[in-house]
Formats: sequence, C-alpha cells, structure tokens
Amino acid sequence: MKKILSFLFLISLVGSPLMAAPQEPLGIQFTAVDGRSVDLEKMKGKVVLLDFWATWCPPCRREVPHVVEAYTKYHDKGLEVIGISLDQDKAALVEFAKKNGMLWPQYFDGKGWQNAIAQKNGIQSIPAMWLIDKQGKVVSTDARADLAGQVEKLLK
Repeated sequence: MKKILSFLFLISLVGSPLMAAPQEPLGIQFTAVDGRSVDLEKMKGKVVLLDFWATWCPPCRREVPHVVEAYTKYHDKGLEVIGISLDQDKAALVEFAKKNGMLWPQYFDGKGWQNAIAQKNGIQSIPAMWLIDKQGKVVSTDARADLAGQVEKLLK
C-alpha cells in the first residue's frame, strides 16, 4: 500500500492532468538565451504558455509545430510562450529553436534534469506545458491537450 501511495504521489507531480496547479505565483525571472529579460509577473494581462521541453526529447520535438502554430495565430492577440529547456547543449538549443521558428524566449541553465525552474516546479516528465491566465494563475498543467482551444478560451 505504501508503494502505491508513493507512486500516486509521484504521478501527481509530473505535469500530468493529475498535477494540482501551484497556488502561489511562480516567480519566474531570467535572461533568455537570446539576451531578452523575462519576468512572468510582468506578463499579467496576457495568456502564457510555459513549455518545459528539450531538443533531445522526441515527444517534445513532435509538439513544436503545434506550439509554433498557436504562437503564430495568437501572439498578436495576447499569447506569450516561455520555453524552459532541459538541454545541456546551448548551441543545439539555439540552432533547433532558430531552425523551427521558435521565436519566444528560452530559459537554459545547462543542468538537464536538474534545471532550476523545472526542479522548483516539480517537473519530472517532459514535455510539460502549463497555461497561465491573464491574472497570472496556472489554470492548466496539461496544455498539450487541445492547446489552441485552451488558448482561445483564455484569450476571450
């Protein structure tokens, strides 16, 4: 029974629909690989997709076209995307993002699974996509499911 409870607890942390949305502000601030300053607190009034991913992750790579499509369609309407890369090779990240039209800022600390922002937020599985509403609240920890539909609802 103890093993089952431990397993259920771990499942609840991995960015799945079972994961409870954080109740306190995420407090994410960093300088992106392209030099942009990112402060999640200053993005209130916009819908934000927080994308935990890596270039070496096949499911993450498969999600990229969907994120690019949503960003292209909704950015001018108030969608921001923040990439949290669990890569260890900065050059690979920069090249992949450029090649795939990923115009949004990317956080990179080179620590892989020990990525500071991912660790702080309990990420143990990628891709993990969180949606943050205009008030700055995490409203979905499973934005992969119907990303465009979820974004459209939040932008209204």
